[in-house]
Amino acid sequence: MNWIVGFIILIIKLGVVLVGLLLLAAYLVLVERKFLARLQIRYGPNRAGKFGLLQPFADTIKMLTKEDIVPAEADRVIFLLAPAVVAIEALLIFAVVPFGASITLLGKKIPMVITDLNVGLLYVFALASLGVYGVALGGWASNSKYSLLGGIRGAAQMISYELSLGLSLVPIVMLARSFSLVDIVRAQADYPFILVQPISFIIFLISAVAETKRIPFDLPEAENELGAGYHTEYSGMRFGLFFLGEYVNLQVLGALVAVFFLGGWHGPLLPPVVWFLLKVLAVAVAMIWVRGTLPRLRYDQLMHLGWKVLVPVALLNIVVTGAFLLI
Repeated sequence: MNWIVGFIILIIKLGVVLVGLLLLAAYLVLVERKFLARLQIRYGPNRAGKFGLLQPFADTIKMLTKEDIVPAEADRVIFLLAPAVVAIEALLIFAVVPFGASITLLGKKIPMVITDLNVGLLYVFALASLGVYGVALGGWASNSKYSLLGGIRGAAQMISYELSLGLSLVPIVMLARSFSLVDIVRAQADYPFILVQPISFIIFLISAVAETKRIPFDLPEAENELGAGYHTEYSGMRFGLFFLGEYVNLQVLGALVAVFFLGGWHGPLLPPVVWFLLKVLAVAVAMIWVRGTLPRLRYDQLMHLGWKVLVPVALLNIVVTGAFLLI
């Protein structure tokens, strides 16, 4: 009976997390459109429902009912599968993200995480590296020069910034002495790691924004150069999957920043889950603000920043952190 109860609880947690992520991704699109509109002194979406609150449902219906076009010369199988890789990879990362402390239900302690892997950080990096395939294959399979250039840019950018992303978290692992995301949050019970590792935080944030391919790092889909980059040839719900992957990745970025640097679910007065969601939303809104503020980098500037600035600084930070821990 125990395993049946455990299985039911797991299915419920999976359903709640999946529905929550999809709803939050839909409304992050609305928040971004409204916020950017205010920054540019104009109205955002305000026709579908009161204050435009039904706009995400209108967009979903539009994408589901649009014709799904496959270019005649495209590699059909890879073209159809590439968007799913991007969306599924982003969703699977949340399997190891802790949303709060354990809760007691019917005398049983239920952890607020789908699964607490002792190598959770390695799992996150393994899945993050798979996102490269969706971008590269989508660009190549379209048989379009614009898509191909976007795919090549995306692959080079994501592989380059994965290095600085991983190196930025080595000091966090050294401080927490664990690869488990739950243990990393517990290690911040007294103070968040951003107070002792501000350099790691800055490197991680810049690298994560580059991994999500958002302004000022949106070279793979630079619309004034490449149409829409690696997803130029996509339409209907397959374009919607690329779009969904971007906004789920925005939540992934917020969740990982909260877990590694902002103390996760820790905070006074409010319930732990509320604190975690507030931190995720704060990071997401900050990224939207950055999009409305900064211009796009040139590609040589993008690579220079990754290889010649972030990687050396991250390596130096590891050495300094190790020296302090030894002392």
